[in-house]
Amino acid sequence: MTPINETLAQYSELFMLIAALIYLVSFFFFSWDMASASRSIRKLENELETVKTKELVGASGPSVNEPNDRKQLVSDDMEYADGIKRPAANIGVAILVVAMLAHAFAVVARAVAASRAPWGNLYEFMTSGALVITVVYLLFLLRKDLRFVGTFVSGVVLLMMMGATIGFPTPVGNVQPALQSWWLITHVSVAVVASGIFALTFSMSVLQLIKQRAEKQGPVNGFMRLVPSSSALENWSYRLNAVAFVMWTFTLIAGSIWAEQAWGRYWNWDAKEVWTFVIWVIYAGYLHARATRGWTGTRSAWLNITGFLALVFNYTIVNLYFPSLHSYAGF
Repeated sequence: MTPINETLAQYSELFMLIAALIYLVSFFFFSWDMASASRSIRKLENELETVKTKELVGASGPSVNEPNDRKQLVSDDMEYADGIKRPAANIGVAILVVAMLAHAFAVVARAVAASRAPWGNLYEFMTSGALVITVVYLLFLLRKDLRFVGTFVSGVVLLMMMGATIGFPTPVGNVQPALQSWWLITHVSVAVVASGIFALTFSMSVLQLIKQRAEKQGPVNGFMRLVPSSSALENWSYRLNAVAFVMWTFTLIAGSIWAEQAWGRYWNWDAKEVWTFVIWVIYAGYLHARATRGWTGTRSAWLNITGFLALVFNYTIVNLYFPSLHSYAGF
């Protein structure tokens, strides 16, 4: 048995709690951004209207009776109009980076303390998965302005951290022989990354439903004006899910190969295997229905949400309560 570095293990647990607290602060600032969005938008539009009025007066044109067209504040490509100041969202992003660094140290410290990949049980999978969600979100922020989904992302990460530390606390230790394989690194790491992307698209689908409802009820107001159109959210979710689906397919295939090496059969009709396949079928149906059957809008969003809920079910209820060859994955 590999000796455990107890000092690093304690530091890992400490920084995991610190990271959770920092995520909470980030969630607060992203929520503040949502709450203060209406005031910021009104201020910007008043400034734009003042400039427009001065231009009309200078040109001897109408100034009072001219209708005020609502300016589009964000394009479908997530490009924002100049002049939109969102200090709370910027602070939220900065704090999220700090939380990610503390979180990464905690995960790496646990890996070094145990001399193995840090996803040998449900606690480690949830904390590593939460880290991947944050990293994926921050990487996409470098290319696209996804601050509008920061509240949902930080909220999901915070819930995962709380669930891991409160519901499934597991001391650092060695894993069972079946997990002492390099497949633990390849198979599970890809599954973690795919789950992180699925979590991001889940957040976008929830926002899509909210935005779509606001669009149907009339002029979109408040924070929703800073969110791209529901069709844009749907398109981006579809693109990201296509990438995550490829990863999940690899997860399913790699898991079967590992099962043959560990248990002598590629497929054992194990509860974990079956639900992994169920998730694959849901997302395959989502991609197929949207690409060939024209499933767009509400149906597409709910199918994506269903896939993520099945993913959550697989890594919580199935791990804990279903008889399975993967029973060691619970704690």
